[in-house]
Amino acid sequence: MAAALKFVCLLGLIVLVSIVGLERVDAAGECGKSSPDNEAIKLAPCAEAAQDQNAAVSASCCDQVRKIGRSPSCLCAVMLSNTAKASGIKPEIAITIPKRCNIANRPVGYKCGPYTLP
Repeated sequence: MAAALKFVCLLGLIVLVSIVGLERVDAAGECGKSSPDNEAIKLAPCAEAAQDQNAAVSASCCDQVRKIGRSPSCLCAVMLSNTAKASGIKPEIAITIPKRCNIANRPVGYKCGPYTLP
């Protein structure tokens, strides 16, 4: 009897996870299938540069900004995400990183919440 109950619970859990997984496949946001909070984690090398405008921007930070910045709406969502806020990122400084990385094709003038990309 206990084995049957465990099997039913396991089967229910699998069905629940499958349903949740199917809903996420259909939901594509600013960053595609990834959430801005998950993408924000990739910008860990930018932490210091996003808190201090005079801090040097590392090459690994610029590489990640180039990748995420292919979608300006994703980059904006990442800079304004809960993860970025929780890590002490200052959006008014983070918004300057693409320029500080000398990214030639950055979306100059792109409106990101109350901020504009320089």
